[in-house]
Amino acid sequence: MPTVVTVAAPRSVSLVEEEDGPVGPGEARIRTLYSGISAGTELSTYRGTSPHLTKAWDADARLFRDGGGDEPAYPVRNLGYEEVGEVVEVGSADAGVAVGDIVWGTWGHRTAAVLPAASVAARRLGPEADPRIGMFSHIGAVALNAVLDAEIRVGDTVAVFGLGVPGQLVAQLARLNGGEVIAVDGIPARRRLAADLGAAVTLDPADSPAERIRELTAGRGADVAIEISGSYAALHEAIRSVAYNSRVCAAGFYQGPGEGLRLGEEFHHNRVQVISSQISGVAPGLGHRWDRYRLNTTVLRLAADNRLRVLPLISHQLPYTEAAEAFRMLDADPHQVLQLVLDFREAP
Repeated sequence: MPTVVTVAAPRSVSLVEEEDGPVGPGEARIRTLYSGISAGTELSTYRGTSPHLTKAWDADARLFRDGGGDEPAYPVRNLGYEEVGEVVEVGSADAGVAVGDIVWGTWGHRTAAVLPAASVAARRLGPEADPRIGMFSHIGAVALNAVLDAEIRVGDTVAVFGLGVPGQLVAQLARLNGGEVIAVDGIPARRRLAADLGAAVTLDPADSPAERIRELTAGRGADVAIEISGSYAALHEAIRSVAYNSRVCAAGFYQGPGEGLRLGEEFHHNRVQVISSQISGVAPGLGHRWDRYRLNTTVLRLAADNRLRVLPLISHQLPYTEAAEAFRMLDADPHQVLQLVLDFREAP
């Protein structure tokens, strides 16, 4: 029987067994190898702060409405969107996928899953790739989407606020897009890693990054800033850091009241454009060419070619049976943890 990592209540993680269904024609069974935990969306569920737990998302109106969440308050079993696994069973000979194929996708923190074979076949990793690369398909797409939304041009100074996993990816992708990156984070180890991965300058938010960025750009300011930590204070500093009539891409998952965000100051006086970047869609001008699948596969191709370095972002790898400790570490010890991976290889 597959085992599923479940958040039973805020800050309470348990392992639950579920029924193991048959594999039908046009389906394939995947045995999970690795699953990455998101320190943004998933932690908001773990902590109980996600708006999806307290409000209902009206997909037609695209509004959050009061009166109850659109997900069960608890237990929550639909965690996890950074998975890689091995095909262990196919439902028909013409499935287009074979036993032993290594595939990436989104099926949650569970030991196994039955998925449409056509979807699985489109998400195979090459045999030469480290399977863990597959875990970065989704979070890498989030980062790449932010870079596309930021409209970086060759020679731009790009300020990246937040050097968690998505921020580290954004910093690298901004360089690949022709930008010179100034990376901002309060955790020294994350700043060192960003520098190792190519950031030109790293700054501590305690040292007034907006003023330092203007010093580094002869008073102009950054051509574009990407805020991807989900901190309102960081978003405010990103707004302060950019040049007159410039763009800030807000890609973090902001929660609660906007404390620290003061829109009557630089935002107002410098005509700063703040845009939202979110993985449910791409920029209007790109919609005829880009979609989620292209974002995913572009990131994985860059990672397989080692042009985007994802494996150095893995700081911890724990057996899936220690999922409760894994979430606790992400919640309580952000200075010590970057990408935390659940290892399912020893699952029965």
